[in-house]
Amino acid sequence: MSQIEEEFRTEVHNFKNELKQGKVNGSYNIAYRTVFLLRKLIATAKWNNAKELIDSIKSLGREVSEAEPSEPTVGNIVRRVLKLVREEHLGTVGDDHAGESLHKTLMAKKSEEKMDFTQSSSNLKSAIMEAVNEFVSELETCEDNIATQALEYIHSKEIIMTFGKSPVVERFLKNAARKRQFTVIVAECAPQLHGHDLAKSLAESNIETIVIPDSAVFAIMSRVNKVIIGTHAVMADGSLKAVCGALAVAEAARHHSVPLIVCTGLYQLSPTFVCSHEHDNLNNFLSPDPLGLNMTPGAVNSYNPTYDYISADLITLMISDVGGNAPSYLYRLLSEMYHQQDYEL
Repeated sequence: MSQIEEEFRTEVHNFKNELKQGKVNGSYNIAYRTVFLLRKLIATAKWNNAKELIDSIKSLGREVSEAEPSEPTVGNIVRRVLKLVREEHLGTVGDDHAGESLHKTLMAKKSEEKMDFTQSSSNLKSAIMEAVNEFVSELETCEDNIATQALEYIHSKEIIMTFGKSPVVERFLKNAARKRQFTVIVAECAPQLHGHDLAKSLAESNIETIVIPDSAVFAIMSRVNKVIIGTHAVMADGSLKAVCGALAVAEAARHHSVPLIVCTGLYQLSPTFVCSHEHDNLNNFLSPDPLGLNMTPGAVNSYNPTYDYISADLITLMISDVGGNAPSYLYRLLSEMYHQQDYEL
């Protein structure tokens, strides 16, 4: 094994360990680390054609995903890069003399299915690297692209509720505050109390902010105009894997007919579904110590889950980097982002 390969294996090993130990916080950081690993694989691995590269990427994707099966972001990024590889192969080796016609557009999928990925091309590597670099810059500007849409959804004198601390929601609210005056009610998100951090940050930006305990969400919801939350992942049917406690907020919003808006990056969209019997596998459980249950060990079973599963029917709108969509429209975005052959890694 060469020194470059050895360094790469060490990087993969370290990333897997950090995922297992929960040291990589947030889906954005996981996505960023994953795409850099894949970029290094494309640049340094020995491959002669697109098929060999696709196999290598899938193998790495499976290996890293197995380190933390409840984390869908790794699989999302792997599938996105696989789609880029397929597209660039089609562009460099494909039949381009047909011209950009409507017929060609309609037949694109069929030609891709028949495509021979074992054909080699001299400039394929540079084309793929360029596409991956574009994807990296797309990731970096994702939060900004969501935040720039804030003025379309937030109006003056509104009362907005949010839950916990989501970097994208924080940026969204701050961007709206440049031209609008509104009040933000922040549910504190016990036991981690991330809501306090968000409230402090918003107050420093001269946004009128009120912190409430999670138990007061239902009582105050009738006064709220809209709820805006972030998420950790979005499933194929539009359901969410969001921070624990968000489900109570979503249910309260539905009861009071308050619109629930979710800010999500496209990299968080996963083509996988969650069956009812898999809800426990979807979650991670933290130590119950922060819950403050001062009881004799064994006297009571207490759980401190990391995430809540929120079904699609509780969500009014999803705002991504490409605009606002209803959860029922996600299948279109998924078909544009991932290739069907890569849904199963």
